[in-house]
Amino acid sequence: MDFTAEELDRIAAALERIAPPPAATPNFAAAEAFVWHTAPDRLAPVAEVSRVDLSLLIGIERARDILLENTRQFARGLPANNALLWGARGMGKSSLVKAVHAEIRAEGKDLKIVELQREDLPTLQRLLTLLRSAPNTRFLLFCDDLSFSHDDQHYKSLKAVLDGGIEGRPENVLFYATSNRRHLMPRDMIENERSSAINPSEAVEEKVSLSDRFGLWLGFHPCSQDEYLDMIRGYCAAYRLRIADETLRAEAIEWQATRGSRSGRVAWQFFVDLAGRHGVRI
Repeated sequence: MDFTAEELDRIAAALERIAPPPAATPNFAAAEAFVWHTAPDRLAPVAEVSRVDLSLLIGIERARDILLENTRQFARGLPANNALLWGARGMGKSSLVKAVHAEIRAEGKDLKIVELQREDLPTLQRLLTLLRSAPNTRFLLFCDDLSFSHDDQHYKSLKAVLDGGIEGRPENVLFYATSNRRHLMPRDMIENERSSAINPSEAVEEKVSLSDRFGLWLGFHPCSQDEYLDMIRGYCAAYRLRIADETLRAEAIEWQATRGSRSGRVAWQFFVDLAGRHGVRI
């Protein structure tokens, strides 16, 4: 079939829309953190990362030490594992990742952090191609609140990266994810597929085994009342807010009772309210 020049131009334009051009390599020296955007593909530098100091994360010392050492190994060019931080909401999973990144940079290692949204997982290979083009820079690829529904196919993009595939994960990239679910999908969906499948063990193996591909599993559990109060005391000390401990304890317990939960996030929310009432800037 012969095409006119005009028809060929239209076909070429359509193909360009379907296959976006590769993202331009950014100036990685311009920032310590980047956010991955698509349509068009680009890495946007972050002027200031929103995070808390590592010393203020109370009640997660074991996870902190393990993740810090794993990240330190990676920043030094040594073997390190991809990590899944899972468990209770508001217990500092994402805060820990960002705080560990800051700690490693404070130790003199030029480690970059790149945030990737769950819905952009299908573009992950394009992002890795871009990061691979900067072999002398090491990147911590971070996906917050990662989870999948029973009909979600995004997990296949992540699985290919964790497994390595033909190209393999770039040597200069490490992947950290946080999730409220240990197996990244709802438990009732796992049970439903097991009960209705001809071969129950194979029906969910592909999705459930995704979490097994993370070398590190770090669990986060609800905090005790003492840990909750210690978190608030730590914030008060860090921001020089003076208050009688009896008053602090009574107000903090009342605050968590009205929220119906106790966590690091609730502790911070109480401290924000407390600081506002006492005229302390944070």
